[in-house]
Amino acid sequence: MSRGCVRVSAPIPEVGLRLLEGAGLEVRLGGLDLCGVDALLCMLTDRIDAGMLERADRLKLVANMAVGMDNVDVAAARRLGIAVSNTPDVLTDATADLAFGLLLAVARRLVWGDRLVRGAGFTGWSPTLGLGMDVTERTLGIIGAGRIGQALAERARGFRMQVLLTRRQDGVPLPELLERSDFVSLHVPLSSETRHLIGEAELRRMRPHAVLVNTARGPIVDENALVRALREGWIAGAGLDVFENEPKLAPGLAELPNVVLAPHIGSATIATRNRMAELAATQIIGTLVK
Repeated sequence: MSRGCVRVSAPIPEVGLRLLEGAGLEVRLGGLDLCGVDALLCMLTDRIDAGMLERADRLKLVANMAVGMDNVDVAAARRLGIAVSNTPDVLTDATADLAFGLLLAVARRLVWGDRLVRGAGFTGWSPTLGLGMDVTERTLGIIGAGRIGQALAERARGFRMQVLLTRRQDGVPLPELLERSDFVSLHVPLSSETRHLIGEAELRRMRPHAVLVNTARGPIVDENALVRALREGWIAGAGLDVFENEPKLAPGLAELPNVVLAPHIGSATIATRNRMAELAATQIIGTLVK
């Protein structure tokens, strides 16, 4: 006899499914139909709003397989007595790795170089070919000094970078951080306060040689303003793993040569995604299996 029913909205690593089934839970794969469902394992791309939660007749837990919870109406869930969980910690290193990888890719023009070689445009070494920006001993501004921001700071110190941190209550004020940093990386959750945290005014404060990196959430950056900043030279480049209206891009963004684009793969390592699925499944088991 089933000990409860779990809706898993999208394919997840097998380790998560095996845990759920091994605990005697019925697993329904795909979609967001919550009728007769005790727990939902959902993705950051699933919009779990108040109406959906109100229609759920047995739901006890929404287990969001992501570190952020901006896709879930947490206030409505709380009002309805439905718990909400996420998967922090396990994706910290993978996301920090990618953020620093994007920083390096933009600074050292790696994507440009790859395209040049593949397109048979490389005709030999030249002292002026592919000149990029130094990273070592430059200044990195980190907006949001949580787990991922701190992990990025650790990586930056290996390059002898000066690290500036700003957070909600202390640290370097945001305007000063933008003015002093050679590289700026975003690591804040998406909320009404952080939506378009980086807009035209903030981009104009940055140095003309500066690079912006975003592996947090797309709407933290005003993407149309960013296109203008990159096109008109307010800043030198950007590395983006997330987008304001994902998966759509702002007009003109994809055509710019000074931006490196990744398809939201901050946590996309085999080990990390396994741990995320395992943690979400364990949270569900802890709630449903007494």
